[in-house]
Amino acid sequence: MVDINLVEAGIEQILANQAGLIAIGAGLAVGLTGIASALAEKDIGAAAVGAMAEREELFGKGLILTVIPETIVIFGFVIAFMLFGIIPVL
Repeated sequence: MVDINLVEAGIEQILANQAGLIAIGAGLAVGLTGIASALAEKDIGAAAVGAMAEREELFGKGLILTVIPETIVIFGFVIAFMLFGIIPVL
């Protein structure tokens, strides 16, 4: 015979663990993409400032190239929202 209270406690514990793992996955998705974006932006920003020091008309291109790595963080946010179920997965 199986005690029903033990079965219910086991299911609640499994759901709590699942929610915790989803939160860890979402945190990793946003955190790691943020770090990767920062590392890429550091190199691109340094090169853009050097290019603008020599030729001021490169400001627009430098600005656009500096912003491009930020899209990686947006993808991380999308994955985090998908994990939490805010955005439905097709």
